[in-house]
Amino acid sequence: MPSDTPAPRPSKLSRNDLRQCLRIAVGAWIGFLVSQLMHWNYGVFFTVFPMFLLGIIPVFNAHVVRQFLGNACLNVVEISLVVGLTQHLPAVMTGLVFLMFLGRFTLMARGPLFVFGANGVLTLSIMLHFSSYPDLDLFDLLTSNTVASLLAVAIAALMHSVFPDVDPRQPPPPQLKSVSLQRHQALIGAITATLSFLVFQLLDLRDSLSAQMATILILFALGYHGAKASAHRRAIGTLLGCNLALLLQLILFTKSSHLPLVLLAYGIGLLLFAREHVIEKAGSGIGFGGLTTLGILFGQYLRPNQDLVVDALYRFSSMCVALMATLVAMAVLHRLLDLWPAVSSRGDDDQG
Repeated sequence: MPSDTPAPRPSKLSRNDLRQCLRIAVGAWIGFLVSQLMHWNYGVFFTVFPMFLLGIIPVFNAHVVRQFLGNACLNVVEISLVVGLTQHLPAVMTGLVFLMFLGRFTLMARGPLFVFGANGVLTLSIMLHFSSYPDLDLFDLLTSNTVASLLAVAIAALMHSVFPDVDPRQPPPPQLKSVSLQRHQALIGAITATLSFLVFQLLDLRDSLSAQMATILILFALGYHGAKASAHRRAIGTLLGCNLALLLQLILFTKSSHLPLVLLAYGIGLLLFAREHVIEKAGSGIGFGGLTTLGILFGQYLRPNQDLVVDALYRFSSMCVALMATLVAMAVLHRLLDLWPAVSSRGDDDQG
């Protein structure tokens, strides 16, 4: 006799996907917890670094660790020299910032050292955003970045031990790019990242870290066409992240200073966005946009007697403006660079 019970629908998450989802959520949660218990400054480092290491990079090995920690060490030297010696020389400092970004995007465009380049772009943008203001304690910033990097590696190692993959992962297929396309991707990324740095400095937008990070993360797509699709997904993710932060703020209400309740609310949000990130498999997409939005709002701006409602609304509106301006700049740069064959994206598969 046939059973009337409907067959269960297959899960959208594979066995590896489920474990990566748990790695991202639990790892980011631990980073937030440690920063709160230790009362460390720059909580954004402790929340976003584990997300990057566990979300953007699904594997964990010595090559990944060397790139991640090597970039952290280089960042300390770069920021110390560039900010410490050229802060009073804006033109010189801007030129050096462009060269630093150009080096990172060149590594990303070539491929083998993508982690080193991508983490460098992300970290440099955050540290330059903070360190360019004269009233900042540079030593505290550099120390926080170093400690957060070491903690992120330790968290990633722990998460891969607790939630290991059960099926072997296939390495991504190698991308064959012409030299001109690599130059095109490196230049459009470096110029756009430098313009983002300049705009946020000239307009004194020190409270718009999430907007600046949004302009940087879409550059991971390495080109205008990819960034255009990434910006749309990131805007949706940021909107969802801000709305969830608002909802959690309303639920917590006057209890937002109670760490156990905040940890519970934050953990639920991380699980939701980590699941979306793993399902969509789009790098910096909706899920990752929601993750980083929660990480910034909770890690950097959740303080006693501080209202996340105003912070969330301001960050979403500023992010939308920043993304639109970034895409306009990239569209212009894309067309200008295509005028020169040595840095043109033409002749390849339109990813430039």
